[in-house]
Amino acid sequence: MASPEDGTAGLTGRRVADDSLLEDEKAMLGNDPGGMLRATASAGAQVRESAALSAEANLSVLADEGRPRAVVVAGIGTAGLTGNILATVAGHRCPVPVIGHRSAGVPGWVGAADVVIAVSASGRSPEALAAADAAARRGARLVAIGNPDSELQAIAERARAPFIPVPRRAPARASLWGLAVPVLLAARSLGLVKVNEADLAETAARLDADAERCRPGAESFVNPAKSLALDLAGSVPIVWGSSPLATVAARRFADTLAANARYPVMAGALGEAGRGRVGLLDGPFGGLAESSRDIFADLDDDDNNESTRLRLVVMRDGGLNPQDEADEPVAVEERRADAVQVLAERRGVRCDVVTAEGGSALERLASLVAVPDFASIYLALAHGLDPMAVPAINEMKELSNPMPEGMQ
Repeated sequence: MASPEDGTAGLTGRRVADDSLLEDEKAMLGNDPGGMLRATASAGAQVRESAALSAEANLSVLADEGRPRAVVVAGIGTAGLTGNILATVAGHRCPVPVIGHRSAGVPGWVGAADVVIAVSASGRSPEALAAADAAARRGARLVAIGNPDSELQAIAERARAPFIPVPRRAPARASLWGLAVPVLLAARSLGLVKVNEADLAETAARLDADAERCRPGAESFVNPAKSLALDLAGSVPIVWGSSPLATVAARRFADTLAANARYPVMAGALGEAGRGRVGLLDGPFGGLAESSRDIFADLDDDDNNESTRLRLVVMRDGGLNPQDEADEPVAVEERRADAVQVLAERRGVRCDVVTAEGGSALERLASLVAVPDFASIYLALAHGLDPMAVPAINEMKELSNPMPEGMQ
């Protein structure tokens, strides 16, 4: 019997994924008591709600002092990813640096010439609170985004800074769009990013359409998220993005695979991977594993399936305007993505491709994020895991938080 000390108390689920678990909608929803599927399906609604809440905030005051020297987006986890989204959507022509800051406080150089955007879904993360407090003390312009009636809102009110309330209805990782849209609209008020109402509406519609395609009642052969989840089952996923925008989506997928499905995963930019990490395709989990596989073995037989193999996921962007918007020529990105797919095929490493669609950078990002978000949840459910309840997170908090003095 497991004891609290052996690290397995409270753990449930199956080590080997069972695809039949994804064909019973009632059972699936029963294994998702926290409603991660429902929360993820609300992404389009999050875009609309957070855009409306941002419009009610007095963001125009941000522009009164002109263009800032730099923008610091402070937060951790999903909140921290919003800084990457802003930098990517703004693109290489953004007139000021956009810097993501994922630790407490702000960089030492931040001062009155800068803007700090503090983001926290709960409104109480130490990183966002410390950043907001430091920004106020140093005279930087501050924008705070998070749960209403929280500590973060109190700091913003004391500093007379704009606060955008984002009601928390799900874990932060299921609230990406509710947090990201206010960051983008704050930057728009500063003249740093081009995001108009049509872009927001099209992005929301895209997320709604993908939620419909990925609904629990859709069978695996017509549900792209279930199909992707089953492709990844039992593998070590590697997720590479062909462009900066696709790389943000790749890192998002890595985060959700780790948190929801508890899968080890590597993610990054394909251009960087081509300078070294592409060698993984040759290694003991790549080509070497495939070369030693018994072609007559039953892959469903655990005794004959001892070697865990890589599974490559390539996020392909393709760009919007090859002349004006790309950080490098789109043709280079496309050739690189084609090349890694050929390399994987030659080594027997299976590859899934997720391709961006849409007329704006924001919609294209949404098209790369939506299906993988659902796939990470379906992969958890195929293993009999509750995608919302992560025992290790609670245990980590218990072990790392100081004990009350009377109990020491």
